[in-house]
Amino acid sequence: MKSSLLRVGYGLAIVLAVVYAFYTLRGPNGFPAWVDKRQQVHELEERNTALQREIQLKRERIERLKQNREEQELEIRKRLKLVKPNEKVYILGQ
Repeated sequence: MKSSLLRVGYGLAIVLAVVYAFYTLRGPNGFPAWVDKRQQVHELEERNTALQREIQLKRERIERLKQNREEQELEIRKRLKLVKPNEKVYILGQ
């Protein structure tokens, strides 16, 4: 009699644990939240990779500007909107 009550008690405890785990994993902080967090991490890793690539391209451009005087001059003229004497500039409307 005592062992059958013990078996029923263990069985009930296991069933309660499974039901609790089921509802916990299906709730807002369970499996859906985990999937959402994984998606966010993936998106942030992709953004981080894109930003690192952009940084590398800008570093290479800066290095090119340091080495090439003609490219430096073109960049300065473009940013400051400078024109050499006798040079014609056409401004096109957008």
